[in-house]
Amino acid sequence: MKALLICEYREGKLLDSTYELLAFADRLGADKAMVLIGSEAAAPRFDGKVYLADAGKYGEYNPDLHKQIVLEAVARENPDYIVFVHSSYGWDLAPRVAAALRAGQVSEIVGIVDGKFEVTCCNAKMRRSVVPKTARAVLTIQAGAFSFAGEPHGTPQLEQLSLAEAASGVEFVGYEAAEKKDVDLAKAEVIVSAGRGVGKKDNVAVIAALAKALGGELGASRPVVDAGWVEHSHQVGTTGQSVSPKLYVACGISGAIQHLAGMKKSDFVVAINKDKDAPIGEVADVLVVADVMQFVPALTAKCAR
Repeated sequence: MKALLICEYREGKLLDSTYELLAFADRLGADKAMVLIGSEAAAPRFDGKVYLADAGKYGEYNPDLHKQIVLEAVARENPDYIVFVHSSYGWDLAPRVAAALRAGQVSEIVGIVDGKFEVTCCNAKMRRSVVPKTARAVLTIQAGAFSFAGEPHGTPQLEQLSLAEAASGVEFVGYEAAEKKDVDLAKAEVIVSAGRGVGKKDNVAVIAALAKALGGELGASRPVVDAGWVEHSHQVGTTGQSVSPKLYVACGISGAIQHLAGMKKSDFVVAINKDKDAPIGEVADVLVVADVMQFVPALTAKCAR
């Protein structure tokens, strides 16, 4: 079994998500080769073949040209799986490659069980197992779902890739800065986040009071934001902000992989949840099994003294 892993390169740098692709391939037990449309200086630390195309010539992103480069690497490697991170790059390019190869696609993989790919459903409350029907498949993995153990190392075997014709009707112009957020959680040392388990919008004030008592900022999970209880600027996760506070307190948050990906770099995690088997418990340093709306006010009172 062989996997062709598609790296991401942005503003002159290789993205760390590259190593999550390696972790996924290792879980799969697959032989690995990589594709980087970037620069030689940014090549991944990896003992294996890396097909390198020049981003100066083909752009940091161009769907027409990048698709052709990936297809050229596929022709040379004949992989069973072509794997992207489920990012803006991956979710745009992966289906183009799948359509060109007439291959099945499985998106947002969060696990591998008994050789089957696990993806979330029902707003990440459940998981289902998926097996592609085609011999070759295009896959995207959820950011944060596969962690690379240790420090990346190795010397890649670079093989240059170039296209005979590099014409495209698309031009890469550049990156547009994200809208300025009301709250910059990325700089917060303490974050207290509200999840669906707080029950209702009025109860968010209880979580905000704890955040204030701890000298921190209020965060939130996606369901809370989608329900209109908290502004999007407070959302933590793959569709919100990625944070790395010294202390992260998760209140009534079950622990969907999209949320965990956004807070996995926290130094110390306290989770408060009445479900002792909630996935958040797997990453928490301390799991408090209690009703959030009973425990949090008591904790806030203690912290305020």
